[in-house]
Amino acid sequence: MIITTTPSVEGRRITDYYGIVFGEVVSGVDFIKDFAAGLRNFFGGRSGSYEGELIEAREAALQEMAERARALGADAVVGVDIDYEVLGEGGSMLMVTASGTAVRLGA
Repeated sequence: MIITTTPSVEGRRITDYYGIVFGEVVSGVDFIKDFAAGLRNFFGGRSGSYEGELIEAREAALQEMAERARALGADAVVGVDIDYEVLGEGGSMLMVTASGTAVRLGA
């Protein structure tokens, strides 16, 4: 499955459009990660626990989007956009949404 932010795939022709597909992930951040990130915020530096959570959520959203495209018969998703939102009381949850257009490519 080709996944790209561009509206086309260089050297390939789009033969069919299957519509917009989405992948959504809502992930909670546990107390330990939140506490460790708070210390990083106070003392400075990067928060590895939050970065890891963000990477996992993004990869899961892209995978879910690709699976939905595959179920429609697509072999690529073009024009992909990834959005991040913080939800919940005190921003304790992270939502990652991936969207794009499912297509079939020709030669």
